[in-house]
Amino acid sequence: MKSTGIQLVDATDLGEMMDLKIDVVRDASGKITQGISIGNTLNQNKALIIMANPGEFHFEPLLGAAYEELLLDDDYLRMQHRISEELQRDGLKIKNISLVEGKPKIIEADYV
Repeated sequence: MKSTGIQLVDATDLGEMMDLKIDVVRDASGKITQGISIGNTLNQNKALIIMANPGEFHFEPLLGAAYEELLLDDDYLRMQHRISEELQRDGLKIKNISLVEGKPKIIEADYV
């Protein structure tokens, strides 16, 4: 399942944003039994695809919406189309994308 994997630090965690999420668990003798956090990665996958430039994903070199470039453009429809196109390239089904100036950005998508 594409929405489960190694998690990255997000706004709800302590640590450097987008760094590996480490949750150390030790047994009774003090040995580490768990470290890297595994769980739902849907939102981080969407964020990484939107932030990435084409060529940054070795396994899928065309994938990436290049959000930094899109921010320089004031054409929200073009931005919406590009994000939608890149999320679909990764197998996400788009439910709703709303990019309106001055309003919260809405990007609802899920793996089929």
